[in-house]
Amino acid sequence: MDLSEIADRLLIEDLFVRYTTALDRGDVETIVHCFAADGTLESPAVGGYAGHDGIREFATRFAGFHRGGAQLRHFISNLAVELDGDQARATCYLLNVLTRNGQSRMLAPGRYECDLVKLDGRWLFQRRVVILDHEIKLDGV
Repeated sequence: MDLSEIADRLLIEDLFVRYTTALDRGDVETIVHCFAADGTLESPAVGGYAGHDGIREFATRFAGFHRGGAQLRHFISNLAVELDGDQARATCYLLNVLTRNGQSRMLAPGRYECDLVKLDGRWLFQRRVVILDHEIKLDGV
């Protein structure tokens, strides 16, 4: 493994962490800028979104959930990356803890399946799919 591959893997890991922590904070613009301009997001809990306008709609809805007093904590692990030049596929496991009204509970575990693209030296999500072990409903999103 050469230094550029190591750097790419670290940048991809950083992308995953920036995205999940931005979700937890309700940081709309950081979420939007984790995606390519024509990127897509698919999630059984919140639906499908395309392009920066669609991702912004999703992120704004999600931020409203956060502003309403709910706190999610996204925990990701077992990140596996397959690099192919300026494109990559990555997957990781996902756990979410939801805290609301002084009570915390774990939501359905799952994983992220992602296609990535490197543009101007930055790795971005081209396609991000959330796969959960069972259906969940996020009231307020």
